[in-house]
Formats: sequence, structure tokens, C-alpha cells
Amino acid sequence: MHYSVPAGLLIVVMAGACTDRPDGRLPADPSPLAAQRAVVPPDPLVTISVGTGSARIWSYVSDDLVTAQDPVNLVFLGKADPRAIRNALLGLDGVRGAPFPPVFPFTCTWSDAIGGLMAGYSEDAGWGGGAVQLQCGTYGPIRFHLRLFKMGSYTIANGHFEVLIPGTTDHQVLSWELAEQLVTYDIARTGLLGAVPASTGPINAAPSYRTIPAVIYNGLPPDLRALIGGPASDVSTGVGIGTDGQATAFLLAGEAPEVATVTTQHEVIPFNQVIPKPFCASSPADYVLAQGPVTLDQTVTRLPNGDLRQVFHADGDLLVIPLDISTGLPSGEPLRAKVSEDQDTKAGPEGGRINGLQQQRLLPASSPEAGSLKIQLNVTPGQEPRFDRSVICK
Repeated sequence: MHYSVPAGLLIVVMAGACTDRPDGRLPADPSPLAAQRAVVPPDPLVTISVGTGSARIWSYVSDDLVTAQDPVNLVFLGKADPRAIRNALLGLDGVRGAPFPPVFPFTCTWSDAIGGLMAGYSEDAGWGGGAVQLQCGTYGPIRFHLRLFKMGSYTIANGHFEVLIPGTTDHQVLSWELAEQLVTYDIARTGLLGAVPASTGPINAAPSYRTIPAVIYNGLPPDLRALIGGPASDVSTGVGIGTDGQATAFLLAGEAPEVATVTTQHEVIPFNQVIPKPFCASSPADYVLAQGPVTLDQTVTRLPNGDLRQVFHADGDLLVIPLDISTGLPSGEPLRAKVSEDQDTKAGPEGGRINGLQQQRLLPASSPEAGSLKIQLNVTPGQEPRFDRSVICK
């Protein structure tokens, strides 16, 4: 499949791993009080069956511990440690049968994924980090993306099918259901199921959750539009991402053999987009053209004690040109943007620990347009989580 996106595409990210935020934007509240809000259990919680009992979970996951971002559409019970699920999926080939045709992207294989950090919540376990991320496919152009969150004796997850927005490091979710179906098919292929997959019943929004912006949808080819069940013709407003609001539940009765002890991934993304100024904007019409390479590097290692550690680093040095959005002409002196992101996560028997730091600086410091943005997310099982976003403007 091939796709194109109009040159006028407007997004808000600068660099880093994929963010998947509902509107593509960073959290709007720069106050450190965001960290205090985050320790309050999210609302509402829903009840799901867990073996012979039940559990109450937040049926969404979040990258700021406040925003309901991706819906939980998969639940794993039994031998459901995310590390074991990873072993099972990474051991599969790309040969599938009906209803999946033997063509790309359904010939993909699973590997460790680069992605933004998120956390999930349950009443019994509290906040848990998504320390295990998998992809079927590659970082671009399209892939299936799976995040796993250990909640004590069970694991919740979100799977989605997404496209890399050209000229950026960000992805746009295209379908929740297609990814849920592919994971269901592949979990059956592992031979580890102890029972037929079941539905949790309604636990989150339906018949759609979030939207595909019209400017992105209109750049998708006809076969990709058909694949996700969208309109055949171009649209003037966003297209809802369809969902039945239910998750598929699996009982895993076996464990797959361990896979490779070390995996690595290296991506160089040529950033080239007109974007609203990500921070320190003087008005909603404050736009810039950001250009330059962004490098992404990740290493995932299985430690001697069985823990899974992921270390990720992204950095870029971009040219940033202020624009008059009405004319498309430069409206100020060029700036430099130094952007970086660091992640250090660990998946163990106690759950997922995630630590992330994103930084963006507009230079030179002498410019009236200069400023900086820092975002930190820290989630450790059994401890109080923390999310901070700070902005410094001239």
C-alpha cells in the first residue's frame, strides 16, 4: 500500500517517540499541579471478570496520568505476564490465513517497538507502566502497535493500527478493531490459549473513540480506507475511529520459550512540517516550519534475572522558521530547536516501571522567541506516580 499526505498537513509534535495523543497535542496545562492530579484514581472505573473473581480497572491508558488516551481492548489472564506474551508473539512467523490475506501489512512479524510511554490503572494494583511495547511491522509507514500493562495477576493492553505521518515522528491511529482482531488471531496461533477468547462486554466508548483528522484521512489510499471501514470519498471533517467498546479476554495456559536476549532499533526520520508553535506561542496563529533529521535508537535487553529493560534515546537539531500562516512566508528570524527524549523502562514480576524525559529548546537564548519545554513521566509499581510539564518562555 502507498499513501500520501497533503503538504499542508498541520500537526503539533516536534520530535521523539510516537505520541498517539487524542488530538496530537502535548498536555495544555504547564502547571506542576498535574503531578498532584495524577495520584487521584481516574474516573470512572469499570468491572471486568478475572478468573473466578473480578477487578476494577480504568478502561483507558494515558501518557499524562489524566487524559483518557487509548482504550483498553485486550485483557490477558492466567500466565499473563507481558514478558511471556512478548515471547509468544515474537516467536511467530508472518504466515496467516483467513480472514487475513497474504499481503502487506498482514504478513508482518512481531518485534519490540519504539513508542511513547503510557500507564494504566486498576483499583487493586494502582498505576502500572507500559514497559513492554510490540509492533507488527516497522516504525513506518504503517504498523500494528501493542502496549501491555501488568496489573498484578492479569495484564491489560491496547492494540491499534497506525500510520506514520510523513515528515514527522508521530503516528496517527487508524483502527482499534483491526489490531484487536490481529492480536486475537496471533494469540490463538501461539498455542497457549486455555479457553476460547471471550468478550468483556462494554467497558469504554462506542461506536467510535477519537478521530482521524480529515487532512490525514484524505491522504490515505482507497484500499487503506476500505481496510479500516472508512468513507471511500474525501471528507471535510474528522473520521471517527470505530470501536465496539469491548475488549477481548484471553486465558493463557502455557508459556512460550524465551526469545533473543538483546534487540535493537535505529531510525532516522527527516522532520519537515509546518506546525503550530509547540510552546511559548503568542497566539493560535503562531506557526513555524520545522526541518531536520531526528534520530531514534532503542535497545531491549533480557537481564539475567528475567527482567526486560528498554533504553531509548531520540535527538534532533532542527531549523525552525517562523511563518505567516496566511501567506506561507517567513515572519521572523530562523531559530534552532534542540529536541530529545529519553526512556528507561523495566518489566519484571512486580509490573512495569517507566521513566521518561522529553526536552525541547528554541535557540538562541537571546531571541524573543526562545523558550524551553520539559516533560517527565515516572511510574513505579507500589509507588506514587509523577507527571510534570514545565515551560519557560522569554
